Amino acid sequence: MIHKKRSLDGATRESLDRATNGTGTDGTGTDGTGTDGTGTAGAIEARGIVKSFKARGDVLAGRTVRALRGVDFRIPPGGAASFIGESGCGKTTLGRILAGVESFDSGELVLGGVPLAGLAPRKRAPHFRRVQLIHQDPYSALNPTRTVESILRDPLALRAKQTGQSRAWIDGRAREVLDLVGLDPGYVLPRFPHQLSGGMRQRVVIARALTVDPAALVADEAVSMIDVSLRLGVLNLLRELRSTLGVSVLFITHDVATARYIGADGELYVIYRGEIVEHGPTETVLADPVHPYTQCLLSAIPVLHGVEQPGADRLAPTEPLDESQPEDGCLFAARCPFATDRCRTEHPELGHLGGTAHEHACFYPQRRSVVATPLADT
Repeated sequence: MIHKKRSLDGATRESLDRATNGTGTDGTGTDGTGTDGTGTAGAIEARGIVKSFKARGDVLAGRTVRALRGVDFRIPPGGAASFIGESGCGKTTLGRILAGVESFDSGELVLGGVPLAGLAPRKRAPHFRRVQLIHQDPYSALNPTRTVESILRDPLALRAKQTGQSRAWIDGRAREVLDLVGLDPGYVLPRFPHQLSGGMRQRVVIARALTVDPAALVADEAVSMIDVSLRLGVLNLLRELRSTLGVSVLFITHDVATARYIGADGELYVIYRGEIVEHGPTETVLADPVHPYTQCLLSAIPVLHGVEQPGADRLAPTEPLDESQPEDGCLFAARCPFATDRCRTEHPELGHLGGTAHEHACFYPQRRSVVATPLADT
């Protein structure tokens, strides 16, 4: 049963303040702020993250597939970012790395101002705990043999043991996080996951993430498997949590409309074959996409008759992705209708568009109202 959330001006806000004030045993404030006053609470920064897998199956068996190819980004405290791209582009792998579920081959990951590369696994754990992953499938993310109360109690009990809190605090905190996500504690706590709707289960997953007072939530296709009628409620919840709790929200999706809704005031990263090919303020990128791949994504959105998507008139049909194609030049060259010999032999670097915050990795950026002109050879 979804109900109206209590105001955070009352007991819930006071409890959150008590839970998040103070200093952790690793020298970092439990609110994620460095004790040196650097104000980096919740900031997430990736520098040149590379991840490869050994392929399995009959077609690519034995080959190395590069899931991420030197990914760079920074999300400020309380910020929002959306990562969009087709299936297999590496966005889910990136989310798992940020949450500490997956390791990476090289690069640097900085959470809350703390570089994790030189830390022992035990020292890294408190920092990764501050980044919580919200899984795509709320049906498999919750143990079907346990009640919601039991599911929430485990992380709270561990935290209570670390901070000297009482059982009463555990019970009260479980009710508070359910209230924060718009669920009635009295109705939900004694129930098993199968007794809840898909939307309610996803809210329980979010509530479980909130039990550790995260600095950031990584939502991996968080609404794709729940009923369409319930999706907007979950998206609104994520926006509210960002506003009321100050958590950063990283939304991983293939749906451009969802990316725009969840992070209209944030940053948009377009990923293709493990590489960021376009990035900038969400509204700027969607209003004037310049990379042909971004235009392909937008032109694929169903629209009302007579309404054209940017670049739809110029994009030719493209071939399916072939992982065996050469990687010397632009990774999109084999599918791009504007590719030249330069694109096939030289790799374009991510660069700013006309000195703005809008970045792209293309030799021939396709402005909506400007005829494409080659960049000068350097």
